[in-house]
Amino acid sequence: MSPLLLLLIFVATVAAMEGFAYAMHRWVMHGPGWFLHASHHRPRTGHWEANDLYFVIFAVPSILLLLGGVQWNWGGWATAVGAGIAAYGAIYLGFHDIIVHQRVRNRYVARSRYMKRIVQAHRLHHAVETKEGTVSFGFLVAPHPTALKQELARRSRAGVRKPVRPADPVLPR
Repeated sequence: MSPLLLLLIFVATVAAMEGFAYAMHRWVMHGPGWFLHASHHRPRTGHWEANDLYFVIFAVPSILLLLGGVQWNWGGWATAVGAGIAAYGAIYLGFHDIIVHQRVRNRYVARSRYMKRIVQAHRLHHAVETKEGTVSFGFLVAPHPTALKQELARRSRAGVRKPVRPADPVLPR
């Protein structure tokens, strides 16, 4: 298989993973897999949350394809697909866990229109703390935040987290 074809398979896999991630997030994580994903819509109490198991689950096909392509003679296509899945996982880790959720403290500030859009879209996704009523399930492609806010308003803000307000100051008697 030519290096150009392998590169095309790799790039196509990275792109296809956004569609796969959208479908898994919308219909599995916010469906029957909510028992794991719910932890991600609540404040984290430790370094890990149950939702982190999804990262492990989604790594398995990548590992198997890389092993198959490199060690078990499945062919270069398997290596390219496995590498594409791994690359998407690395992009997801950087965007979702490091930039948006700051699981690794950093000083990154979104400045480009694209980064501002996807960060805000993901934050609007997390404004809803219930399984239903959530908007924006993609990670690298997201609707404009204005459209997401309109959709939340159309749904009467069902499931939207109540604003956290500081406790009223105690006045001396």
